[in-house]
Amino acid sequence: MQKKLQHTLIASVFACFCFPVFSQPFAYVPNEKDGTVTVIDTQTDEVVKLLPAKGRLGKKVQAAAIHSTNQKLYVVVRDKNAVSVVDTQKNKQTALIKVGDEPEGIDISPDGKLLAACLEEENAVALVDLQTNKVKHTIATQGKNPEHCVFSPDQQWLLASNEESNDVDVINLKSLKSEHLIAATKHPRGIGFSPDGQWAYVANEAASLLEIVSTTDWKVQANIKVGLRSNGVKVNADGNRIYVSNGGDHNVSVIDTPGREVIATVPVGQRPWNMALTPDGKKLYVANGRSNNVSVIDTQTNTKIKDIPVGNLPWGVVIH
Repeated sequence: MQKKLQHTLIASVFACFCFPVFSQPFAYVPNEKDGTVTVIDTQTDEVVKLLPAKGRLGKKVQAAAIHSTNQKLYVVVRDKNAVSVVDTQKNKQTALIKVGDEPEGIDISPDGKLLAACLEEENAVALVDLQTNKVKHTIATQGKNPEHCVFSPDQQWLLASNEESNDVDVINLKSLKSEHLIAATKHPRGIGFSPDGQWAYVANEAASLLEIVSTTDWKVQANIKVGLRSNGVKVNADGNRIYVSNGGDHNVSVIDTPGREVIATVPVGQRPWNMALTPDGKKLYVANGRSNNVSVIDTQTNTKIKDIPVGNLPWGVVIH
């Protein structure tokens, strides 16, 4: 009996050393000016570390995306025309993927096999094979200065919002060509999809509105007036709420999807931009670029519960 207890204790200690348990989920915040990523424990809403552990990824980082299974974080390093691959357990960069001229927005496909990077100066989108960390395809856009790239839930389409030409490219991922061009109102930025993929939601920064696009014919069916300089879009898991960050009004619009109306406006920091929801949908994290912090919103009450200081010019948030 004593030997059995000893073996159990040794096994438990071995497991603790070899298989560390990390609280989940974490929020990752790329700090554009610092070239680093702040990591927040969303259970405590406290900063737990900075990535990389030493130095910085580059002089200018922007979008981030995290893989749902391997815990790798992908961060745009604009001054290197690349996407950095960061091991979130070892706290260091493990690869640097050259993607093309002036990358900004990125997204990982639902199956986790591809990463899309918008290339603003090339008027193109790069598709990266995440098994090889190499560019598999570069697809020309019809519009100019693609900024945000988002995969559809069924992974048949990739949307790219074009800052200069005021439209959105609809790229067919089978033909690898832009097959449609959605005429946006003015300066489209953030994009979100309904969970069933029937609707796409596009924030128009210069028009201060959210456009609702039918994916059946890729035409704008309606728009909702939101706050000044709307930019980021996040849709919750069941699709009944859309969150839009308003950079000029320093707040977030909460939209009831079935009613297509703003039901709450939540004050946050200065120049809110890209956002992320916790997996349970109970909290929304908003990067405030000019306040150098992240606001945490309780989505049940639509109230801000905390501001968390991060680095300089936080660009957005991703959570896993």
